[in-house]
Amino acid sequence: MARSNLAFVFRGSAATGPERDGRGAFASKGLPVNVTVENLGPCKKLLRVEVDAPAVEAALDEITHDFQKQVRLPGFRPGKAPRHLVVKAYASQIDEEAKRKLVSEGYRKAIADQKLRVVGQPDIEEIQFAKGQPFQFAVTLETAPDFELPEYKGLPVKREMAVVTEGDVERALNVLREQRATYLDVARPVQDGDFVVVNYVGTCDGKPITDIAPTAMGLTEKKDFWLHVAKDSFIPGFTGQLIGAQAGEKRTVNVDFPADFVARELSGRRGVYEVETVQVKEKVLPELNDEFAQSFGAAEMGKLREGVRTDLQNELKYKIKRGVRDQLVRELLNRVNCELPESVVLSETRSVVYDIVRENQQRGVAKETIEKQKDQIFSVANNSAKDRIKAAFVLGRIAEKEGIKAEQKEIAQRVLLLAEQYQIKPEQMVKQLRDRNGFAEIEEQILSAKVLDFLELNANVEEVLPTAKA
Repeated sequence: MARSNLAFVFRGSAATGPERDGRGAFASKGLPVNVTVENLGPCKKLLRVEVDAPAVEAALDEITHDFQKQVRLPGFRPGKAPRHLVVKAYASQIDEEAKRKLVSEGYRKAIADQKLRVVGQPDIEEIQFAKGQPFQFAVTLETAPDFELPEYKGLPVKREMAVVTEGDVERALNVLREQRATYLDVARPVQDGDFVVVNYVGTCDGKPITDIAPTAMGLTEKKDFWLHVAKDSFIPGFTGQLIGAQAGEKRTVNVDFPADFVARELSGRRGVYEVETVQVKEKVLPELNDEFAQSFGAAEMGKLREGVRTDLQNELKYKIKRGVRDQLVRELLNRVNCELPESVVLSETRSVVYDIVRENQQRGVAKETIEKQKDQIFSVANNSAKDRIKAAFVLGRIAEKEGIKAEQKEIAQRVLLLAEQYQIKPEQMVKQLRDRNGFAEIEEQILSAKVLDFLELNANVEEVLPTAKA
């Protein structure tokens, strides 16, 4: 999955001021600054910051003193060079270091004074720096949306009173049987439900199908291709015309490509296939016995049933919990109306687009089809990104108000689980997470889960019967 920006949003939404230095205090607490704020748009501001002249001189003095202690000049012992010679030799470096210090501390003091919740990276532009004069710089930044936190306790949700039935267990066991199915060659005509291995060549209007649909090479010609003889398998109406055929027999199969066919160029057209049935195969499912159970690592059939039931119960529990959480988030989103930072929305939209495109590619959707749907994909991704980001801000504010935090031991446990999942050493996982700022993502995931647990615990829950299964 593409890396999301929600971790940064979540943390930014819960921040109450500038970052703290290593000593746990605000590094710029006493720096005198004059700040004017101009609204540039939703969640976007321009800060003009001015640091007074005495503070500029104090910063220059401090940096110059640091240089005196560290630099080496010919003819002087380390740290003993006269101030005026140090200033002459390192004037530009001293000025640059002083500006960096003033910008850093001035920026932190400005957002602390203005109580801004900053998200994303600020764009800082120097306006004026000169000895004996105030230092001025401008900062363009985006902030968390300003909204009134709605009542979040007692949110109405419906929770299904579903249980795992014997029918569910049987269906799951049949899925396992399908995984162990064997396909036996049979010396008889093709029957409905069989599997056949065929060679085929397809044409449309007397031409190879690729002349009409260049990307549909698989529809034009295949050898040793497996087909399930069932309604609408492959191309609708194709396999039904093979019923009664013997191995080695050749038939002409006519099909009408449906209007919603995946290869749009063929929609509504007629195709003609010359098909040779190479093999006829019958699917055989294994019996539900101890041997079958042992193939899945269970001692006997009773243990396999027990394991399947436990897995189904865990899946059902997760599904019910996810449904409740989705309702909680949707209810919160409906209760909050606010603007969102444009750059964060755009970045998260790109992340969602990446996920959608990758999922389509894994499903075998052609690159050309994805390209044709790019506007629709972007629209869906943009709406999803806005919901994700808005939810992150709201959940972050609730975490802040309720004092909900991600403990270090919780983060460490998550790292160990990830290391085990990817089968690497914990220290390697730590390095990977540091390299991509992954600890922020883990912290956001833990915080989000804890806030949703809190909301569910305090929700107004109505127990309902499960919806009918399709």
